[in-house]
Amino acid sequence: MKKVLAAVRVGPSKTEIREFPMPQIPEDSALMKMEVAGICGTDVKLYKTPPSNAPVIMGHENIGIIAKAGREFERRKGFKEGDLVFVEHYVMCGKCEWCHIGQYRHCENTDWRHNPDAIRYGYTSAEKAPHLWGGFAEYVYLPWNAVVHHVPKSVTPELAGLVTPMANGVEWSLFDGGVGYDSTVLIQGPGQQSLSQTVICKQAGVSLIIVTGRSRDSARLEVAKALGADHVIDVQKQDPLARIMEITSGRGVDVVLDCTAGAGTMPILLGVDALKRKAGTIVIQGEMAEFPNFPLAKVTVKFITIKSARGHSYKACELALEQLASKRFQLDKITTHTFGLKDVDLAIKSVGGNGVPDVIHASLMPWKL
Repeated sequence: MKKVLAAVRVGPSKTEIREFPMPQIPEDSALMKMEVAGICGTDVKLYKTPPSNAPVIMGHENIGIIAKAGREFERRKGFKEGDLVFVEHYVMCGKCEWCHIGQYRHCENTDWRHNPDAIRYGYTSAEKAPHLWGGFAEYVYLPWNAVVHHVPKSVTPELAGLVTPMANGVEWSLFDGGVGYDSTVLIQGPGQQSLSQTVICKQAGVSLIIVTGRSRDSARLEVAKALGADHVIDVQKQDPLARIMEITSGRGVDVVLDCTAGAGTMPILLGVDALKRKAGTIVIQGEMAEFPNFPLAKVTVKFITIKSARGHSYKACELALEQLASKRFQLDKITTHTFGLKDVDLAIKSVGGNGVPDVIHASLMPWKL
């Protein structure tokens, strides 16, 4: 029987290359030959501190070619063998209220934090048949309830690897933050999520984009400027609030997009202070265990709206793919490095700043030698 190679996380910061049986494909399912798996900051955290002891094939930003498709899968999904596709990491139940209103990212079937039987690409145990639940592998299994998108013909697999952060950019800035024509925006943290927010905000007609980072982020801040940021601030060399108020003539910004992935209370406190006097919006992503002395009085007096960024919707993914196809921005500046399957450990650590220098978005290519 033909085998499938996969990089399996077997413990904190530990990977093994393992073989899995090539799965049988029912009529309502498909098999995807992996082309590119993107690596993001979430992978860095889950690799260093796994949520469980289960072996996991990581990889949740997955682009590939439909290698084999059952007849019912083709009929229901509208995909055929040979199609280049993007597969979202959510594997919905298709029956609950969240799924019926199109918000399957909130479906209990995908919630690995609370549901031990949840199926989500890059998170689910490789012990759960048919095992291929992550993109750090040669093939990925697609059940009937996988959420799949066509990749436009003008978009290469490597460029398509940006669709997840770009979809987050659409969801968090446009849908959650409400940015639009003539908005002023502060984006905190110059990683791939932040740079995607920069692109989407520029596309939406935002009149002022400020991106913050630290001294070690100098290369990323330069990329932010190339993608449309009007000002960048090194928070270790400048007083960020004073600089923001100088740039905005004391008015502050309309929207703050926190892309620091829960890097302490400072970005949130800065965001609250940087918002305009009344009715600004701050969108927060990442996890923070505690926030002592949260400035609730200031939030209420300034009539600030706080929203949590939780993944992306189907519409956000479709708009992100259209953005990639437009070729309007130099997005190759974000896709900085490629790695093969045997180099998963190095790839993840490099995204986290502890391997190859100056990595922004890493593309894992399972077939690369």
